[in-house]
Amino acid sequence: MIITRRAFTAALSLTGLAALAGLAPLRLITSASAQSASDVAKPVSLPDMVLGSADAKVTITEFASMTCPHCAAFNAETFPKIKSAYIDTGKVRYIFREFPLDIKAAAGSMLARCIANGDAPKYFAVTDMLFRQQNDWVAKNTTETLARIGKQAGLSQQQVETCLKDQTLLDKIAADQKYASDVLKVDSTPTFFVNGERIKGEASFEEFQKKIDPLLKS
Repeated sequence: MIITRRAFTAALSLTGLAALAGLAPLRLITSASAQSASDVAKPVSLPDMVLGSADAKVTITEFASMTCPHCAAFNAETFPKIKSAYIDTGKVRYIFREFPLDIKAAAGSMLARCIANGDAPKYFAVTDMLFRQQNDWVAKNTTETLARIGKQAGLSQQQVETCLKDQTLLDKIAADQKYASDVLKVDSTPTFFVNGERIKGEASFEEFQKKIDPLLKS
């Protein structure tokens, strides 16, 4: 599925995000196959947002949409366990990549990038806030809630609006999504790669343990 400029603009008008009208389309695809760890690790348009040691034996790459309820559930229930057991102990390097499934998800990702300004821990803190408040800003007052989150993080109303009009930023998010879909065959969220091996869907902590622990011993 491809979101055209016309559909993009119409969707924004309905959601109160008309400031984003005219931005480049986001491309949504469907297909799936295994990919190599080197394909997953290749540089993308935006700097990777990373937690954990660069020397970790295991790298987990997550592709998520900020409006995805399964992504929010993973963020609330499973990610804190992975962080405590593996990321904070230097065993896992964790990369988060945007794969917006709709215009609101794109707006949330853009805001997180603008607030973080390259600071990975801050970026993860903002995405955590967006996931935890997902029902508020996705289902109801999208514009107002995103503006409030931006202001809480130190942005002015004008800075939030400028962020959400940033054509270059959206183009980079769209380009990274295209790479993920075309090359890595990501077609749903959340999708994870553990040293290149795919895990689709809201996997449990125990499922990740089964993938991670043997790699740490090898």
